[in-house]
Amino acid sequence: MLRLGSDEIKSRRFARSIPYPCLVSDARSESGGVSRGEHKSTYAVKSNVRLRVCPALPMMKFAWDNYRRYAWGKNELQPLTRNGHTGSMFGGLRGASIVDSLDTLYIMGLNEEYEEAKEWVETVLDMSTNGEASLFEVNIRYVGGLLSAYYLTGEEVFKRKVLELGDKLLPAFNTPTGIPRGVINLGSGTSWSWGWASAGSSILAEFGTLHLEFVHLSELTGNPVFTEKVMNIRKLLNKIEKPHGLYPNFLSPATGNWVQHHVSVGGLGDSFYEYLIKSYLMSDKQDEEAKKMYYSALEAIESNLVQKSPGGLTYLAEWRGGILDHKMGHLACFSGGMVAIGADDGQPEKRQHYLDLAAEITHTCHESYKRSATKLGPEAFRFDGGTEATATRLSDRYYILRPEVVESYMYMWRMTHDPKYRQWGWEAVEALEQHCRVESGFSGIRDVYATTPSHDNMQQSFFLAETLKYLYLLFSDDDLLSLDDWVFNTEAHPLPIIRQNCSPERGGAPGIEATGP
Repeated sequence: MLRLGSDEIKSRRFARSIPYPCLVSDARSESGGVSRGEHKSTYAVKSNVRLRVCPALPMMKFAWDNYRRYAWGKNELQPLTRNGHTGSMFGGLRGASIVDSLDTLYIMGLNEEYEEAKEWVETVLDMSTNGEASLFEVNIRYVGGLLSAYYLTGEEVFKRKVLELGDKLLPAFNTPTGIPRGVINLGSGTSWSWGWASAGSSILAEFGTLHLEFVHLSELTGNPVFTEKVMNIRKLLNKIEKPHGLYPNFLSPATGNWVQHHVSVGGLGDSFYEYLIKSYLMSDKQDEEAKKMYYSALEAIESNLVQKSPGGLTYLAEWRGGILDHKMGHLACFSGGMVAIGADDGQPEKRQHYLDLAAEITHTCHESYKRSATKLGPEAFRFDGGTEATATRLSDRYYILRPEVVESYMYMWRMTHDPKYRQWGWEAVEALEQHCRVESGFSGIRDVYATTPSHDNMQQSFFLAETLKYLYLLFSDDDLLSLDDWVFNTEAHPLPIIRQNCSPERGGAPGIEATGP
């Protein structure tokens, strides 16, 4: 990889006219990475004749500084009690907020913070752990975060660490079908299914959200085993029958059969669909199998799950053995952005339809925010009993700093440049500042409908990786992490498109040259 421009590290902009066609591992400059070029302060939204500059960068600085002060090296900050939270989700790995924040710090030009985070990864991050880890969470946060940091900076430490960690995840695939189990001991390699998963099943959104990272692990190592593992998952999914063309959320890693016919584009299913279209895009639009699977799944989703409320709101219901549950989760709100980025590659006569569908879904998710007292959305909202885009159960009223709605705002802005998406993003910023900012960080809230919210005392690592990054990109120039050159994993870590033919004629798109045949 080549460093662009001068050695000044004040930059926050990836130049559109990049003077080389690909990031090729054997063509490095002495410094070895992509430089952060000068980024103009043009990320503003005009509303009511006032020019507002989005404060995503100072929000990140505030969140990071408090994490550093009170929770350094722990996985996440508890801002009310001013201490760190480790938890058991990452199998003994530490510093989730550090690894999740590397690329955000870098692209925002928070140079001292980035350098300190890099030093921690190099000197403290220890992969020799012996605990129970979520394969999914470790992959999207640690593998994704380290891959992204390596591709953005060229720093070899990130490559060393991610390859060490990638090897530790492979034993999870040692099942009769090759479908990985959800939990793995990173020390012993023993894996098992979640205790709450029906009949020892694996979860669609977990085993279906490995493809982007594992393909890049093969690209970096030249070892096809990572790609082979995820392609085997695809092979099995293509072979088994899908009810009405839908993919249920639970699959047995022992038999390769569906365990329940529960379908959701929200939790348990969501990022499987996201990774289909993104696998196609990341392959430089060469992965025709991923493309076919995505559009077939989208057709089934439209036929069976997409609904219109009496008030005219388009939403994605859940499907339970043929019976619709008229509930849409905050997690499903990523789908507006997903449908938008896939619109151009659908059948020509359906491209505008897909863009319209993406806009309608995003509008519905905005309504879930607009209809709450805090102007933040609940974990899930319903469309029944006269209710629309509102949570009816106390257990669904919380907001944990999730990114999916602002994620779709960012994609819809990039695809349409309709100023309402920046306006909606600004509203989200104001709500976060008013209701989630506390003295020592940002915290989720327990009830979005309460005028005086109660805080949950958790600054999630994905708030730094996703929510603030998407807000920053929403108010930045389109050539900052251009969608022509990068895809984002489901934790918002940018990964370069793998160019099939690198040549000067291709122009200035960053990427990596494919190592495979």
